[in-house]
Amino acid sequence: MFSKILNAIIFCSILLLNFSANAAEQQNPPPPADKESEWYWLDSNNKYSKYFAPNSVRIIKQATTEDGREIPTEIEAWTKTNYTFDGAKETIKSYDITKIFPKPEILSYSLALLRINPQTRTVRYAREDFYDAQNKVIWSRTDGRVKEINSQAFDEDFYVAIVDEVFKQGEKDRKKAEDRWIELWTFTHADGVKTTVTADTTTFQLKGTNLIFWEWQKIEGANKKVTEIRFLKKSVNLSQGTERTINGRVWTPSKKWADFEDDYGGAYRMIRTDEPDYKGLIRLRAFAKGYSTWVKRYAIS
Repeated sequence: MFSKILNAIIFCSILLLNFSANAAEQQNPPPPADKESEWYWLDSNNKYSKYFAPNSVRIIKQATTEDGREIPTEIEAWTKTNYTFDGAKETIKSYDITKIFPKPEILSYSLALLRINPQTRTVRYAREDFYDAQNKVIWSRTDGRVKEINSQAFDEDFYVAIVDEVFKQGEKDRKKAEDRWIELWTFTHADGVKTTVTADTTTFQLKGTNLIFWEWQKIEGANKKVTEIRFLKKSVNLSQGTERTINGRVWTPSKKWADFEDDYGGAYRMIRTDEPDYKGLIRLRAFAKGYSTWVKRYAIS
């Protein structure tokens, strides 16, 4: 009798362990086999080569719209990054893992499991594994850091490739398009100071009547030298003619890059018809009307 009970306990324990292992694997599935055929090349420079595994792309979460359509709200996929010496050195410094990789040449490549929210243009790192040249994992982490994707993000190539696998709305084409950046307005003051503002159309997303996007402001002195650059995330209410700065960074020759401090504290302000910004509002309204499918491509409501 005792032996039957013991066997039953052992059997249940095995089932529980298998269930736990399967649940863990479903939460963080293993990376694809390290074969060239598994990885699709995206981009390379003198520091990094980027790849992703199309077969690993899967939809994790969806939302149902009022008209019954299922819109993905979380997408998962594996990516791969190969490092040159300079790329490894830069990465090790960025991650503060010099003690783990005392010599940059030890770091060969890394694999990352990304979870993407297309509605917020964010990427969350669910898991990262860093390898040496012998395909041995030297360091891993699963801290789930979240990054927003814009033109300055290292992860932009990963984002557009993975999202395109699901939505097929031309993210990769728009990223490389000649008209990716459109000029909203330019104005030259009496003292010769010139301000030019361009908007990144890859980041355009219409939420209600608010158009969310990133813009690049360049200010030049009368001598044509750049005195300030502002890289800002904006929300423009197209119907009301108001705008606010969500966040951003500002560059000056003396301070370099620093967080942008908004004089309005993040509140909306009216765009007056006699301001240079009003030309930008007209341009944004026209773009949203002419490219309505693009600005609403991931909208849930």
